[in-house]
Amino acid sequence: MTKRDEYIEKMKLQLDELDAKMDKLEAKAKDAKEDVRAKYQEEMTKLRQQSKLAKGKLQEVKAASEDKWEALVAEMEKVRDAVIHSYRYFKSQL
Repeated sequence: MTKRDEYIEKMKLQLDELDAKMDKLEAKAKDAKEDVRAKYQEEMTKLRQQSKLAKGKLQEVKAASEDKWEALVAEMEKVRDAVIHSYRYFKSQL
């Protein structure tokens, strides 16, 4: 397996794990009081959108030519870090 393939697999695994954590968090948010539930749902929608963006960026990384790959890796890591940060913030609010 090439370094590129390993990187793509690692990113995919991280995003899949984050999606699983979001599923658990979403279930927990459903148990919140009704007045707070709408806010949690709104934030979860934003978080899911960021996750979707990260998965789209991963697809770009997969399809990138060698000369663009390094730049896209840097972008991918920024997007992933943003999703993780948003997830942690949202989790801290529950």
